[in-house]
Amino acid sequence: MKIREIKEILGATIWVGEEYLDQCLHAACGCDLMSDVLAFAKEKVLLLTGLINPQVIRTAEMLDIRAIVFVRGKAPTEDMIELARQKHITLLSTNEPLYIACGKLYEKGLGGGGEE
Repeated sequence: MKIREIKEILGATIWVGEEYLDQCLHAACGCDLMSDVLAFAKEKVLLLTGLINPQVIRTAEMLDIRAIVFVRGKAPTEDMIELARQKHITLLSTNEPLYIACGKLYEKGLGGGGEE
């Protein structure tokens, strides 16, 4: 699924990375514990989280996660936006809670990282 489609499905705001909206992602990972993201996420995954700190961007960089959606109306800080810009990571935010955002994306065909 393209990041552009994810933005539309979630009614999301884009903070940085508009030039990457046509990138395709193969799965989603909804999580606030970055240790779980490190353990379970794969490449080409969308990360959905309510955690707002630079460690989210650093974790995404380590796993080649190209897009992050912040849930519950949370917005990234200016430092996070600049770091994401440097690392070519798209940042979006939605007012949806994590459970609903994941459900909407799953319903439209974006599976979880563990499905083969």
